[in-house]
Amino acid sequence: MKTMRSFLIGIFTVYCGSTVTKAQDVYLSIPENNIFNRTEFTSVPTRLMNTNRTNWDYGFFGIGPVAPTFTSTSGPSFTHSSTSLFTLPNSVLLWQLESMGGQLPSVGFSGSLPGYQSFSTSALKWFEPPTTSFGGGFNRGNINFTFKIPASQFNANAFRSGSYSMDITQNYNDFTPRNFKTILVIPSSIRWLTTSLTKYIEISSLNDYRSTGTRVLSLDNTEIAHTVDFNLWAKATSTNVQFTSSKGVPGTRSIASIKLGSNGSALTTKALSGNFQNFSPANINVVAGNRNSFIPELYVSPEDFKNNFFEAGTYTFELNFNAISTDNSINSLQNTSVQLKVLPRSEITIPSSGRNVNFNFNTASHYTNGQSQMIPNQIVLSNNESFELYVKSDENYFKKGGLQTDINSNILQIGLDGSSVDTPLSKTPQKILFNGTPVLDRGLNVRYTIPSAGAQSLVGKENTTYSINIYYSFTAI
Repeated sequence: MKTMRSFLIGIFTVYCGSTVTKAQDVYLSIPENNIFNRTEFTSVPTRLMNTNRTNWDYGFFGIGPVAPTFTSTSGPSFTHSSTSLFTLPNSVLLWQLESMGGQLPSVGFSGSLPGYQSFSTSALKWFEPPTTSFGGGFNRGNINFTFKIPASQFNANAFRSGSYSMDITQNYNDFTPRNFKTILVIPSSIRWLTTSLTKYIEISSLNDYRSTGTRVLSLDNTEIAHTVDFNLWAKATSTNVQFTSSKGVPGTRSIASIKLGSNGSALTTKALSGNFQNFSPANINVVAGNRNSFIPELYVSPEDFKNNFFEAGTYTFELNFNAISTDNSINSLQNTSVQLKVLPRSEITIPSSGRNVNFNFNTASHYTNGQSQMIPNQIVLSNNESFELYVKSDENYFKKGGLQTDINSNILQIGLDGSSVDTPLSKTPQKILFNGTPVLDRGLNVRYTIPSAGAQSLVGKENTTYSINIYYSFTAI
């Protein structure tokens, strides 16, 4: 009896068709700090390919090396994933071989390592092998490259959030993958580069309130770095401006009398309120350099400026700015405290037409009944504090030809139109206006009187001219 034995020789399977190796795309995440600060980006060693071989391709007899190359098959630019309208030039990204299997391949006597270069639609060598195969090879393993984006490229180009890609092919069949994408990943970010959180504005001249034009208060240059399009929203933290007078008395003013806009067309001019408003007339788009700068300004009409911000003291309010991406996905807040300081200022002017007040005594009635004159708008007052007005003479007696006489200054009394009080003139200041409130260019009609008693004391005096100087002054209250 024969025993039948069978042996399993093997299993054979036949597949029809071709085998496709999926490309391993290269992602380079670019930090926002490099973009916004415009500083050079350098990647860590990054794997682009892998190899199990150890030698370069050579011609007959191992002479005439085939240099490994990269070629862009998608054009000369990196293209944004959202639209072909957004691109970055190939010069943005530089690359250089870092290692093969953990170390740089041997250059032998005639090979070389090219410097940093950018992808191109032409084949670019990324290593120059030695002339003959005896010059050396390389290790198996990962083929790593180092990438750079020079600082100048961040200044010259607009980096939008999302990804920019370029299709790359290489010429060595045994290096995998044969084709891959190089992708630059840009984060979504908005950052205020302006660091000043307080704006101090000082008003030191009354002429600022005499102007007929809109008062413009600059908040200085504002700079925002961003990789997304955004709109600028703003509001005041309160509907009132807080006021503290130069004497420490608190008060408020309406914030609605202040408008926010900008020097130029960056912002739409609107009255401030306690609610956020969009001040952008159009989207603020990503531009080359990834920074947008403008000068926010505050506007106050001449009437509101004079009526609401004339009194000496400190006016404070806070603005909230919010840069919000157009898709509302991210935002960045910035607060600015505004302090308007109005310095105490006062001014008395006497028009040239009212500098001399003449009394002529040439009739009996003048000596018997005395005389009175009203000088219209002889004094023009400006004072941004509560005040009192005083009058005094330089001497207690009238002078004749520069010499003192025995005619007492108190024969002349001074008062203001609308007041029944007439104050005898003295070298000691005498109050003629009580509890005056802040006022700009207020004209006062001044009444000068020599009553009958004073006029009669002039009987028998030499017929000549007697004079005395009169001074007006403020005292703040």
